Amino acid sequence: MKTTTALACLSLALLYNSAAYADTLGSGANTFDIEFVPIGNPGNLADTTGNPNSAGSVPYSYRMGQFEISEQMIDVADALGGLGITKDIRGSDKPATSVSWNEAARFVNWLNMSSGSLPAYRFSFQPGEVGYSANANAELWTSSDVGYDPNNLYRNRLARYFLPSADEWYKAAYYDPTSGAYYNYPTGSDDVPDGIDFAGDPNFEAVFFDSGSNPQPNDITNVGVLSPYGTAGQGGNVWEWEETDSSLLNDSTASPRGFRGGNWQLGSGFLASSIRISAGPSDENSGIGFRVASIPLHVLDGDYNGNNTIDAADYTAWRDAMTAGSTSLANDPTPGTVDESDFLYWRNHFGESAGGGSGASVLAGVPEPSTWPLLCIGVVLLEVAGALRKPVA
Repeated sequence: MKTTTALACLSLALLYNSAAYADTLGSGANTFDIEFVPIGNPGNLADTTGNPNSAGSVPYSYRMGQFEISEQMIDVADALGGLGITKDIRGSDKPATSVSWNEAARFVNWLNMSSGSLPAYRFSFQPGEVGYSANANAELWTSSDVGYDPNNLYRNRLARYFLPSADEWYKAAYYDPTSGAYYNYPTGSDDVPDGIDFAGDPNFEAVFFDSGSNPQPNDITNVGVLSPYGTAGQGGNVWEWEETDSSLLNDSTASPRGFRGGNWQLGSGFLASSIRISAGPSDENSGIGFRVASIPLHVLDGDYNGNNTIDAADYTAWRDAMTAGSTSLANDPTPGTVDESDFLYWRNHFGESAGGGSGASVLAGVPEPSTWPLLCIGVVLLEVAGALRKPVA
């Protein structure tokens, strides 16, 4: 009975600690929020059933934009940064499309530089300079550049914001951190999702042609079922650029860049993990948009599963490492043997989160749960602490 109660309470606690945090970009009246979901579980196994093969293994924690970048966000960046990005015009909350990879990279650089970070991508000319073009190809970073990463010549490793790599995009879309499995679709399922059956269909799991279609993509927040990590619209609505080129090498300025996820005009097959397409970095297409990824805002000691929150899932990570006699635990405040001190740290910091706003790194508490979940959390803690004190026969 006690075990059942404790496990039920542990599950409830997990629900109260799943959150997306928004970074506020821009200034004055020209601001917008990009909501990010934490993608933890660093070092997860790769998927060998999708495209590319293998895909989805990421050795670090990061954040993925919960939604696609909207037209309004591009308008603000153009107004404040003089970027000159062109796009389709459907409405402020529609995904920004007909934005090339180069233009998406310019937008990402503006996010970085306006928040005090180094640009992610290297360009010869900046906005306002003679010779500037928003659609000029990016250059490769060189070993003399600050932030040079020999494993990725496209991205500066000191940048805060960036286009998601092939693996980062794939993991956020198809990986289930609870089961450790990959799904065929970014709706947390191997089953074909329900799409748009007729124009204006209000009931759907993803925005794609399913015996009918809408005349244009949906607003970025109205795109159906979330992925296991909580991203919206990685399947359907519009295709999304990856940072990674078609060869997965990122060693050529002109090589085609990957994009995936399908769009509102096409069938369900294009949403699947087996489909990855590419186009030139200067190509603009009315069905292609993008989303942005970011580094974690804060390395949070005690966040043993790397999801930016010290929650019940971190107890599970500690317990499994303790049982296995492991000497390795992510974000361990006392590196070395995994022991009771790591549990006590988790207990004393339970509920802390790496939240953020205005592009700043801050430590924020999760929303206060009701009395019942607090009581449940107390039961879990007491039972675990009791088990730790129990003498070994």
